[in-house]
Amino acid sequence: MKITILLAAVLIFANNATAQKAPGWHLKDKKKGGYQGINLDSAYAFLQSKKLKSTPIVVAVIDSGIDTLHEDLKAVRWTNTKEKNGNGIDDDKNGYIDDMHGWNFLGGANDKNVTKDSYEGSRVYHNFKSKYDGKEINENDLKKYKDEYNEYMMWKRAKSFVVGAEGEEPMDTLMWRKILVSLNNYDALLKKAMNKESYTGNELEAYTPSTEEEKKAKNGMLGFMKQTKMMETPSSEFVEGANAEINGMIAKEKAKTEAPEDYRTNIVGDDELIWENKSYGNNNLMVELTNATHGTHVSGIIAADRKNNKGVMGVADNVKIMTLRAVPDGDEHDKDIAYAIRYATDNGAKIINMSFGKSFSPQKKWVDDAVEYAQKKGVLLIHAAGNDGKNLDLPESFNFPNARLLNGKTATNWIEVGASGDGKLGGLAADFSNYGKKNVDVFAPGVAIYATVPGGNTYRDLQGTSMASPVTAGLAALIKSYFPKLTPEQIKSCIESSVTVIKDKVIIPGDDGTGKRVAFNTLSRTGGIINATAAVKAAYKMSGGK
Repeated sequence: MKITILLAAVLIFANNATAQKAPGWHLKDKKKGGYQGINLDSAYAFLQSKKLKSTPIVVAVIDSGIDTLHEDLKAVRWTNTKEKNGNGIDDDKNGYIDDMHGWNFLGGANDKNVTKDSYEGSRVYHNFKSKYDGKEINENDLKKYKDEYNEYMMWKRAKSFVVGAEGEEPMDTLMWRKILVSLNNYDALLKKAMNKESYTGNELEAYTPSTEEEKKAKNGMLGFMKQTKMMETPSSEFVEGANAEINGMIAKEKAKTEAPEDYRTNIVGDDELIWENKSYGNNNLMVELTNATHGTHVSGIIAADRKNNKGVMGVADNVKIMTLRAVPDGDEHDKDIAYAIRYATDNGAKIINMSFGKSFSPQKKWVDDAVEYAQKKGVLLIHAAGNDGKNLDLPESFNFPNARLLNGKTATNWIEVGASGDGKLGGLAADFSNYGKKNVDVFAPGVAIYATVPGGNTYRDLQGTSMASPVTAGLAALIKSYFPKLTPEQIKSCIESSVTVIKDKVIIPGDDGTGKRVAFNTLSRTGGIINATAAVKAAYKMSGGK
């Protein structure tokens, strides 16, 4: 494969932003604002016309952390009133000391924290390699033992994921390291020469270098940006995405022969295979600015202060964000997710947003049990469908966690969300979004969403189903706050029954270059994009309003 083709493939990083084009477009109405948003202003107008009052709702965000000092989030942070801050005592006896605003399941002693982590596929492959690799396994005989059969099939899939197809040419990691060094060197030189912390490809093209070294850097960086069609992307985001993707590729190549480092055990000190121990972690919810970017952005989409006349406005107007840090730079661990769901449920959250996912889930039963626990306690879970551009209905597609439980049941308190855009912002169906007529419930705006990020009260665009999920979670929270008696299933019904059904044909996500077009309404179970006004009207009617 040619370098230019592969570079284009890996640098189109779904969780990084295109240049900001229309801040707040995801909240607008197609008829009034020209963008296929969720029609939020009319939803608030309707609620006000009925003289309805809201009650505070706690929304748990299971993610990478949060900027605890951001101007648009300080006022909406959840506080555990049963806990006394800083006394080193578990005042409320919930198993977590000084958990004033949530909990960090990736924290260890002496304020150490997991930031970088490995991929679950690599962990699964190496954890069971000695048990299965090179052994003669009769799969038909093994089917008699369901748990072991499932474990073996998971390991077999992980082996394919890590090692690749037989005879596959190994990746030239040295070449990619050189590309990454060049990219970072070019960027450092250009920032200094242009006197800018960030620049777009278009700005770079207009810049006139004054030295041969600057000319080389300009041509090199422009080459990268043009090959990936990211000329409007800020260089800071472009370089950040490139570093993450290329380092991930290198780590995956290394995992073919070496077991991944056990970051979690080394820092947290907890055995992820022992369920009974829940007293691990710490109360540090931000850790590092870059590591908290994702969680801060997600939290802002849901609940950025709508009354302070600063920055942006979240979807919901009367919620408190409970921060649960369980998602590292890498794949999350099932135990942490299961305990985070239980923590949220036990401490009053009514909506849980989960903008994360992975292809393997070795302790899925623990997560499933937590989902059913939340279901019994009246908690609604909103989950991002993933950014692989794949059909989740296919048997070879995997995205965990999901609503399909190992016991054969389907969670009724679950909404799976794909990402939509607009004709002006990436097409109605985001090209990166996963989809599925059976396994994705709704679509919501997830392209170029402008929201809070860490570091000095700043904001920026990010995109992915990670952004579509909190747009939906914000709507669910809005409904719950104005109609608190509605169950998770009823809120789910209000959102799903009121989508704006889109019959237009769109290029199918993950398109291989053929330009294949399908009807948008075939990409999810409901066939549409969430509509806040229609959803609150449905909730009003369901609550007995006329």
